[in-house]
Parts: sequence; C-alpha cells; structure tokens
Amino acid sequence: MQIPPNPDDVSLLTRISQGDQAALSALYDRYAKIIYAFAFKSLRSVEESEEVVMDVFAQVWRIGDRYDAQKGRVDTWLFTIARSRILDRVRKLQRTHPATTFSIDAVEIQPQADSVDLFEEAFIAERRSRMMAAMKTLPDEQRLVIELAYYQGLSHSQIAAQTGISLGTVKTRIRLGLNKLKSILATEENW
Repeated sequence: MQIPPNPDDVSLLTRISQGDQAALSALYDRYAKIIYAFAFKSLRSVEESEEVVMDVFAQVWRIGDRYDAQKGRVDTWLFTIARSRILDRVRKLQRTHPATTFSIDAVEIQPQADSVDLFEEAFIAERRSRMMAAMKTLPDEQRLVIELAYYQGLSHSQIAAQTGISLGTVKTRIRLGLNKLKSILATEENW
C-alpha cells in the first residue's frame, strides 16, 4: 500500500515554489532537527551537519517547484536531497582528511519500497542517540542495572544473582535510574 504524501507538506512546497518564505520556515521547523541528526550520524561534525541542513533547504527554495507528489512523499524527497548532500560532504572530507574515517551507514540507506519511512528511521536514530547520551549521565550503578535489564533482557532476579546485589537494591537502582532518564529526556523535549 502506498502512503500518500502529507498534504500539509505538499501545500508548504507549493507555497515555497511561489516564493513564500514563511512556508520554507515552516518546513524547516518541521524537518531541520531530524535532517541534522541524519547528517550527524555520518559526518560526526556539528558544523558539517548544520551545513547539510542549510544546503538542503537552500535547494528546496531553488527547486521546490520540481517536487511531484505522485512520485513520493515530501519527507522522502527531503531525505533524498539530504543523502546527496551528505555523500558530497563525505567525499570532500575523505579527500581533505584521508586518514579520518567517516561513517557512510546513514547515507547508504536506500529506500526499498514506499513502505520505508526515512523520516521515522532518522527519528529513531535521533532518539537512540539522545537516550545513549542520557544514559551516560547516570551513576555507574544505575546505568549497569538498566543496561542489564533493558539491553541484555535480564530479570531483576538474574541481575541480583549476576552482580551480587540484593534484589531490593536492584529494583531501587532501576527505578531511580529510569526516573532520572525520564527527567533528562523530558527536559530535552521542552527545549
């Protein structure tokens, strides 16, 4: 089943093709963060990732009238442009810094069908990155039990047996750690 394009996105692109800067701003607000996260996964550079975002929306401003809703969704079109800009930057960086390794995993994503949602994949990658950063802020004892429970799938009893920590302490550390993660992530959402 083919997913239809988001009508709001299509109308924004129509307005952009007519020179409406407010429409470009709205589209930017909707997709800039996720495109940035998509770029950062490969480039590992704040500056380069920001440049990719700017390049994508500059190109949208120039060629917005070329978008064809019959060929696919707006988010897929934007990520195709972003992928191209990321590949350009990776190639350039590899020429200027041949000893540095860049990840091209993110840019090698090839949509296999209309059911592939690049926006959702990038969103998940961004959330995973935020979660890993939040996990690093936890005290070691809380991070350990959360990793054992959620990444290795151990029960509370198994964690207690493996670590030699009492079952009550395991449960308390998990609860405290999850509360801290919830607080950290909620604070980030309100930025």
